Amino acid sequence: MNRNLMRYAAPAAAAVFVLAAAGCGASNEAGADGGSGSDLSGELSGAGASSQEEAAAAWMKGFQTAHPDVTVNYDPVGSGAGREQFTAGGNIAFAGSDEYFPDDELAAAEKRCDSDVVEVPVYVSPIAVIFNVDGVDELNLSPKTLGAIFAGTITKWNDPAIVAENPDAGLPNAPITAVHRSDESGTTANFTDYLDQASGGSWSHGLVETWPVKSGEAAEGTSGVVSAVKNGKGTIGYADASQAGDLGVANIEVGKEFVSYSPEAAAATLDASKPVSGRSDTSMALDIDRTTTAKGVYPIVLVSYGIACSEYDSEEEASLVREYLGYVVSPEGQRAAAEQAGSAPLSDQMATDATAIVENISAK
Repeated sequence: MNRNLMRYAAPAAAAVFVLAAAGCGASNEAGADGGSGSDLSGELSGAGASSQEEAAAAWMKGFQTAHPDVTVNYDPVGSGAGREQFTAGGNIAFAGSDEYFPDDELAAAEKRCDSDVVEVPVYVSPIAVIFNVDGVDELNLSPKTLGAIFAGTITKWNDPAIVAENPDAGLPNAPITAVHRSDESGTTANFTDYLDQASGGSWSHGLVETWPVKSGEAAEGTSGVVSAVKNGKGTIGYADASQAGDLGVANIEVGKEFVSYSPEAAAATLDASKPVSGRSDTSMALDIDRTTTAKGVYPIVLVSYGIACSEYDSEEEASLVREYLGYVVSPEGQRAAAEQAGSAPLSDQMATDATAIVENISAK
């Protein structure tokens, strides 16, 4: 594949999804009339990012119409666990991850595949900073203040730094409970990457998938964080925006204004992002610019990847992975996720590049 494809302009606790279904590749989308005409059959299993939960439900609904003799299982155990299960092999043929393979994991994944690893964006979404504070309906936070809250150095809601950014909010003299993921999480990786780049040093723990600070409250999975914030008092946390529900969501300072999240603002962040250097032609891994001050950008965003091998031992497995991921990155699959989960569809160029990579998945 031509490396020019890389130069695109960007635009639950372990519940198991069983997608009794089948799918269409980008060139063979599910028919609106519900007919299949498919000759695909078999079972396909994957695991990974819980942030994709809502999108996976949408992909299930669209995908199952096309190939009724295929069953797809997806276990949203978290990004880190998904990558681990994929690397271990067994019956896990693909993974979802809110972080591309770190360098220290990539070699093991390539060994499992005995080929290059496919990493294509399948889901782009804001990470919402959710809160539950009595009497506070709207909250503005700068990156520096947000970093200090999650580092545990700002501990009261009426701290002068928060008051200065919210002079009319009526903030209580109450303790802050900062809720974080207890599991290894790509959402945590994206959130701490933002804090590391943008907080001006108030967060000093770097980019991590496993939470490094002992303060606050830990909860498992996206749904666990949302539940802890919702059922707590004086709580704040981070979660995929599609699962924020009716909780308060903070506006984040970008440049000289406070910006609320939206799929469009999240997608705009990718415009300033660059491909990760040193990757194979089958990887669309991105380094996201978290410090941009461009108007209308929301930089706390995750790009969730579909991970697969570029070659499989059998044509049956290769075709199942190729068709499933082909549907996911297709315009139809992206529309379904946007409608169900509020994600930002891939840009035309990004979808074209992802499709070109996925269509080349083959048997050895």
